[in-house]
Amino acid sequence: MPLIRRRIRLQTSQPHRPPTMASWLEAFVAYCAGECHLAQNTVAAYRRDLEHFAQWLDRRDLRKLSIRDLADYANWLHARDLAPASLARHLVSLKIFFRYLQLENVMQDNPAELLGSQKLWERVPKVLSVEQVDRLLSAPGRTDPFWRRDRAMLELLYATGCRASEISGLRVRDTHLNEGFCVCHGKGDKERIVPLGVRAVAAVQNYLDEERPVLAARAGSAVQWTLLSCRGRPLRRERIWELLKRYAARAGIPPEVSPHTLRHSFATHLLTGGADLRQVQEMLGHASIATTQIYTHVDPTRLKAVHRQFHPRA
Repeated sequence: MPLIRRRIRLQTSQPHRPPTMASWLEAFVAYCAGECHLAQNTVAAYRRDLEHFAQWLDRRDLRKLSIRDLADYANWLHARDLAPASLARHLVSLKIFFRYLQLENVMQDNPAELLGSQKLWERVPKVLSVEQVDRLLSAPGRTDPFWRRDRAMLELLYATGCRASEISGLRVRDTHLNEGFCVCHGKGDKERIVPLGVRAVAAVQNYLDEERPVLAARAGSAVQWTLLSCRGRPLRRERIWELLKRYAARAGIPPEVSPHTLRHSFATHLLTGGADLRQVQEMLGHASIATTQIYTHVDPTRLKAVHRQFHPRA
């Protein structure tokens, strides 16, 4: 951490120019990327969250903040109508940022650690019904410019439970259609194998045969990604969101739908069908099974069935 510490000392050594939140944020981002080797998306999320904190902080000295002040920040976030999961992530980002400030001897105490845990902000994720998923996956039609690609994209999201960034980064060599699985690269570049169903295999194969060669030719050089944009570049995760929203509106699905909604639906439908929680954890790429367990609360009929099967007085 020598470069970061040297830069911070230079800033703090000037009595008339105290370090700003912006300077601490840049140092923290550099630390996460250079020292901790965190994924680019993770670093970007920390930056976005802490930019909100900087907006709330304004001209206040972050070294003098109390737990009461930070509770006001949590309320400020809540007033912005953030989803509970997003609010929880903001607080986690703040805690990690304050730990970094402790590491750099900027702060002796970490009041952020006293903020409510993520559990207080969790809620049961929204999922689509099987019928809604069928309508969504059938929404791309021949009148759409790249309907085969879009149908393959939707099938992959639901068949694998992958995040949008994982689908965006999926390479051709990762898709083993004959064997019926693909290799996903998750957070921290961890690899996991996820099976592909018959419909997903057929949709991806159709796209690879009919549309991808045309899109790849527009790049002017060999491209390795599976899903390509109209210019032959990898389909950005932001574009995946846009396409999903378009087809959801066409299928009559609530506008709150996102790629993560399909991920939630993937997990919930597997558990409803009787899949083992550990197997679902592995397919989702969760480090802790506690993260996967939230899906056991989504379908009450499954819990009733377990209760009837195993409780002696059911």
